[in-house]
Amino acid sequence: MSLVISDEIVKASGLSQEELLIEVVLLLFQQEKIALGKAAELLDMSQIRLQQLIAERGICLHYDVSELQEDIQYLKTKGWL
Repeated sequence: MSLVISDEIVKASGLSQEELLIEVVLLLFQQEKIALGKAAELLDMSQIRLQQLIAERGICLHYDVSELQEDIQYLKTKGWL
């Protein structure tokens, strides 16, 4: 599924497309809808950089066993583990 956000919404937000994507992904992460690994993948950034961004925003880092397992799987698919 693809999500198309109209140019009007992007313009009204006052954000660039990239900034709006970051805001949406961080909101989903903060609401515990997606895990850290998935958020990093969606934003095409390293998990370390994402953790820095989360810390800069004062967002609590929630992390449980299922997220650890998801991150391990992500690292394996990247060939890093």
